[in-house]
Amino acid sequence: MESPAAAEDAPAQAEAPAEEGTTAAAEAPAEAPVPAPAPAAAPGAPSPAAFAARPKGPAAPAPSAAAPAPAPAAAAVNLVEAAKFGRAEEDGHVFLLLDGEEFPVGQYPGASKDEALAYFARKFEDIVAQVALLEARVEAKAPTTDMNKTVTHLREQLAERNSVGDINAALARLVALEEGIKALTAAERSAHDAARAVELAAREAIVAEAEAISAADPTTVQWKVSSARMNELFEAWKLAQKSGMRLGRATEEGLWKRFRSARTVFDRHRRAYFSQLDNNNSAAKSAKEALIEAAEELATSTEWGWAAGEYRRLMDQWKASPRASRKDDDALWARFRGAQDKFFAARQSANNALDEEFGANLVVKEALVAEAEALLPIKDLNATKKALQNIRDRWEEAGKVPRNDMQRIEAGLRKVEDAVRAADEDNWRRSDPEAKARTSSALSQLEATIAGLKEDLEKAQKAGDARKVTKAEEALAARELWLEQIQKAAADFS
Repeated sequence: MESPAAAEDAPAQAEAPAEEGTTAAAEAPAEAPVPAPAPAAAPGAPSPAAFAARPKGPAAPAPSAAAPAPAPAAAAVNLVEAAKFGRAEEDGHVFLLLDGEEFPVGQYPGASKDEALAYFARKFEDIVAQVALLEARVEAKAPTTDMNKTVTHLREQLAERNSVGDINAALARLVALEEGIKALTAAERSAHDAARAVELAAREAIVAEAEAISAADPTTVQWKVSSARMNELFEAWKLAQKSGMRLGRATEEGLWKRFRSARTVFDRHRRAYFSQLDNNNSAAKSAKEALIEAAEELATSTEWGWAAGEYRRLMDQWKASPRASRKDDDALWARFRGAQDKFFAARQSANNALDEEFGANLVVKEALVAEAEALLPIKDLNATKKALQNIRDRWEEAGKVPRNDMQRIEAGLRKVEDAVRAADEDNWRRSDPEAKARTSSALSQLEATIAGLKEDLEKAQKAGDARKVTKAEEALAARELWLEQIQKAAADFS
């Protein structure tokens, strides 16, 4: 028969039989309760936790009957319910009733039958309390980390047959718990997989953007913006590594290799780009410095027309030259523009001096323009031509005028010259004998053609041929229109 010593929290020496002359209470641990004289008024047996907390030193002698030790308080047990699943004998042996069979669960010596049965029923209630606690955790959807271990432990406790209660009901609750834990585990796994998918997508988005940045054409990349973005992606990666969900060593290493490779390619392209940019800037700077030297040599030239043309040529070369760095290009342009400004300022000063000298000439030419304009409208072409030639001769003798007035004064005389030229050409056209002859011949031929068309029209009308009538009418109308135009031209020669 299994003794309480073999059961959880049972007294260490409860199984050993009492020797003659020695009471069972004397061999029990010091913490074991001493039954009261009357079984009906006996206090409840201590819980298993009270036995588990007892000291490990040698057993103390049992207290005398005259001064019994107070028993620790324990929760009341439903003995009526416990009696359905077990029984106790007078000597403290307790048996479990399970599936029509009895199984010895242990002995609680020196106590009444109710106390012994209550002791082992309480052990069952402790197990049931743990089952209820686990059910509450499942209902609350707590993490399932150690739930299966707890179920296994509770099943092992029930299998030890060292408690009294509805074992089958408790086992059924454990089976139901296993199903609940299984469903909860599946839900946790599903939630974990969903969260992992989100985390994986976020990491892959970081890697994909880094790869896109590194794959861009280096000649079109805005390096300041792209470098800042690449740094932001790196910080996002570090944050995900530090506080994000773990994705598995292989997955994380694969993503990191891709991300690191993208950053390496980007850095290599950036270094190559700026190295080439430095070379290009150096070449551009050298080319523009050569243009500046040429411009500075021209700055003191007094060959105004030639030097101005050279400056235009240098400016075209400057525009065609590649740009240096912004700082260098601005400084180079300031030097080039300074040389130009020096030359054109000197030329403007010289022109201003000439303008003062040519001011008197302008007065003369303005009077000549007014004299020429008085020749219009033309009444006598030959007389007008002679008068205009006289004005031209005096115009040449008058000399140059200030540059700012040159276009205006030239346009005034040109207006009169154009009018005289147009009149002369019109007069020649009217008196051209060849043109007269050509016009007269065309007029004669057209008149003959019109006469023939009229005859054709009369014939068609008499024959009643509508188609020929229409055709003859159209041809006659066209020839008559031409005749009108030629007659107008002939009138111009009369």
